[in-house]
Amino acid sequence: SDMGRRLSLLLLPLALLAAPARAEGGTAAAEEVHIEVLHLPEACSPKSKKGDLLNAHYDGFLASDGSKFYCSRTQNEGHPKWFVLGVGQVIKGLDIGMMNMCPGEKRKVTIPPSLAYGQQGYAQGKIPPNATLIFEIELYAVNKGPRSVEAFNQIDKDGDKKLSELEISQYLKEEFARDGKKRHPSAHDEILTDIFKKNDHDGDGFISAKEYNVYQHDEL
Repeated sequence: SDMGRRLSLLLLPLALLAAPARAEGGTAAAEEVHIEVLHLPEACSPKSKKGDLLNAHYDGFLASDGSKFYCSRTQNEGHPKWFVLGVGQVIKGLDIGMMNMCPGEKRKVTIPPSLAYGQQGYAQGKIPPNATLIFEIELYAVNKGPRSVEAFNQIDKDGDKKLSELEISQYLKEEFARDGKKRHPSAHDEILTDIFKKNDHDGDGFISAKEYNVYQHDEL
């Protein structure tokens, strides 16, 4: 029947999404991230991809005893967490487990130790060595990442594929003018210095396209 066909089309993506996502180079079952979709909105778009800026709440549990070791709702006054997908701002298993996810979607993601905190564990985060982790995730927003190609090209006025101090200085002035906040005159120079300190890895006085895409690592 037509109804049956429509239902099977709706259920098909769920079956595909529930298939384990294989880690790069991983062949053993232990190397896989298992994704279970708990809720999928009818209009599922846009879907998250590497470099997107995501806004999500998530709870982390130890698979061994079900104890909760992390809850984003208890941090930062309960605001959802912002992070960039696929660049190592979160553990590898979350980078894999949150790909192709849309706003309003909820997932349960099971992550093996090799794609979480491995043999060392993470004592500060109450995670023992060789722990399999389970995250329940609710995604609220998928935005273009702050370091998209478009953003780079916007700053790179002369199109030479690297950002000079002058170009970034000009960009900062435009951003400051746009948000209209009162700032100390030295703020501009301090931010400019900080940007180069964190991003100009080879110290040549320019930020290359490659350097621009290097993110600071952030635990969980």
